[in-house]
Amino acid sequence: MNFEEQILFEDNHIIIINKKSGQIVQGDKTGDIPLVDEVKNYLKKKYNKPGNVFAGLVHRLDRPTSGIVIFAKTSKALSRLTQMLKKREIKKTYWAVIKKKNMPENQRLVHYLKKNEKNNKTIAYNHPFQNAKEAILTYHIIKKSDHYQLLEINLETGRHHQIRAQLSAIECPIKGDLKYGFERSNADGSIYLLARKIEFIHPVKKIKIFLEAPVPQNDNLWKSFQK
Repeated sequence: MNFEEQILFEDNHIIIINKKSGQIVQGDKTGDIPLVDEVKNYLKKKYNKPGNVFAGLVHRLDRPTSGIVIFAKTSKALSRLTQMLKKREIKKTYWAVIKKKNMPENQRLVHYLKKNEKNNKTIAYNHPFQNAKEAILTYHIIKKSDHYQLLEINLETGRHHQIRAQLSAIECPIKGDLKYGFERSNADGSIYLLARKIEFIHPVKKIKIFLEAPVPQNDNLWKSFQK
């Protein structure tokens, strides 16, 4: 997949990308080229822009996660989208694959999260305590295979590693997520977590935007769940 094939939507104000697992959204100590720089390079080349190009990151996705990421092409759009995110006016829906087990078909999970900066890991607790952040999600089991099941997840809050930590807390870690308790990693370092859908009102045009990212096409388990 080349970069242009990752573009799900683009207009004068925003550009929305289908991030591949393994891509970093912002620069880190690895020195790998971050997605924000790839967006800037694409815009610079496409529109033949001299000097610096603006690409404002609206929200983040973990490196091993795939799916939808929104960038703003103007500071006005970035400001409005950031406010919309804070007000929970951007609806994000995730897909996650976990091991098949007996559990409620639908559930609302409420935890209190504490991030460990040293190992970049978040622990979910069942009770509130000082400096812990409340985290809420709902899930619904939408498909099952012989060994795995697919959850559709809606976030009510947006916290560091929230889905990963909360599913781990109910002993349902995401397939491949060694950090949060799955017994083995995936060969490519990915985890089976996909930012699948996004829905919001365009910050400038005021029209409804609804987008759906395809599942990773090089993975038979993902593809079996998309059928």
